[in-house]
Amino acid sequence: MDSVDTVPAEKPTNNVSNIFKAIQGFREGTLILIILAVCIIMSFVSPYFFTWPNLKAILLSFSTEGIVVVGMTLILVVGGFDLSVGSVMCLAMVVGGKLFLMGVNPWLASLIGIGVCSLIGFTMGIFVTKVGLNFFITTLAFMGIARGLCFVITQGTPLSLFALPKSFKFIGQGTIYSIPFTIFIFAVIVIASDYLMRKSTLARKVFYTGSNEKAAIFSGIKTHRVKIVTCVLCSTLAGLAGIIYMSRFGASIPGFGIGLELNAISAVVIGGASLTGGVGTVLGSILGIALLQTITGSMVLLDVSPYWQDLIRGGILLGAVSLDHIRHTRKRG
Repeated sequence: MDSVDTVPAEKPTNNVSNIFKAIQGFREGTLILIILAVCIIMSFVSPYFFTWPNLKAILLSFSTEGIVVVGMTLILVVGGFDLSVGSVMCLAMVVGGKLFLMGVNPWLASLIGIGVCSLIGFTMGIFVTKVGLNFFITTLAFMGIARGLCFVITQGTPLSLFALPKSFKFIGQGTIYSIPFTIFIFAVIVIASDYLMRKSTLARKVFYTGSNEKAAIFSGIKTHRVKIVTCVLCSTLAGLAGIIYMSRFGASIPGFGIGLELNAISAVVIGGASLTGGVGTVLGSILGIALLQTITGSMVLLDVSPYWQDLIRGGILLGAVSLDHIRHTRKRG
């Protein structure tokens, strides 16, 4: 009998599996799936999770912190980290609020507050590059300096800023088509910074410096200048976030922002950045802070004790750093 060649039947395509494979092809795909899973689970656990007030609270929180996370991404990619962002953010609030109470126009007062933060970032960059201190010691010291200035300026008493004009309060309290204006500011910063991180010459220099500083120097890159610029950008974005918080709450609280630096570092590492530098994306970091804020909002809805919340967030940070270490150990092996 003549042999008959059989053609294997083609397997039917599965659109759902193709979508999941496409998502997993992205670096941030796993984070997207985890966030979706948390949202789906919470929709069954709590009927209030998908209500607009709850989603609005989560979006407001993660959008303002997300501005700080963008700056922290730059610092981690260049090979360092910034422990001062929470204190620097608070200092912008305090300086801007104090100047406003002294009669300065709130817009000018806010610009001065952000300018002070930029100066702090520049000074930290000088200490890291010219003096030769590492990021940990430098930013730890400036965390104390900035926080100390907050308490000195306010004498430990919150500044009430309810007299701020409506036009200024619109930054933190206004809405456009029921969407908080803060989210639009956040979206513009994220889109612009993500594009620049992928396309700009400065971003390539940041990645080269974080990956192999000696090789970057031999390539003609002025790594000291790159580090200073990233420090200034990180502190400036933290200052901008502080002004947004001041506008949103109508007050400057000297103890505000404590622990923010850990949330920011956690978000960036969860988003795929490496503590050794040279790796990271703005989109991944934003997904990281989105996951953290979604988990925090879920714990609030489930009435989880604040003490347990800190423990869980600390565990997430430890897990993210451990995975990062294991991943890079395997690459070197």
